[in-house]
Amino acid sequence: MDHQDVDAAVAEMSRILSPHTAEDWTVPAGPLDWTCWQTAAHIGHDLLAYAGQLAAQPTDAYLPFDLTVRPTASPGELLQAVTACGGLLSSVLATAGPDLRAWHWGPCDPEGFAAMGVAEVLLHTHDITRGLSVDWLPPAPLSAAVLNRLFPAAPSGDPTQVLLWCTGRGDLAGRARRTSWRWEAARSD
Repeated sequence: MDHQDVDAAVAEMSRILSPHTAEDWTVPAGPLDWTCWQTAAHIGHDLLAYAGQLAAQPTDAYLPFDLTVRPTASPGELLQAVTACGGLLSSVLATAGPDLRAWHWGPCDPEGFAAMGVAEVLLHTHDITRGLSVDWLPPAPLSAAVLNRLFPAAPSGDPTQVLLWCTGRGDLAGRARRTSWRWEAARSD
């Protein structure tokens, strides 16, 4: 995965959520305890954090900074901030060599950070659309790429449904619903 995948995920998020910025974003984002607004701010935070990790290349911790979105920001303004953070991650990924490593619970390569960025955007956009009662599912090609990089032991099946199941957001025939999970972004190469 690379910067183009991040760009595609952010564009899809904007496409599906922008028509709904006049709605009430203080409602819960699907099954999360966060509101739709807080969930979108979380997406931006993670995209910025991943960009920072890649730029600074720390080997043992996350950088000591966080994204703060003004609480008065409208949903439209918030989506602009998330898009900016996605652009920052994309820009860093576009210039990162494949041998670069930065910390995410171990050494993580640029492809892993791209996959995590895409996963955050897809999964939390799904949460937000559930909160806003918008019919949407993450695109299958991006879901398949995330599964391939972050969930190597995922079962076969429709990639979107498998990704939602892997992250406790959906059911999968013949398998118990997940109540805890983690992805494998760090590589010990």
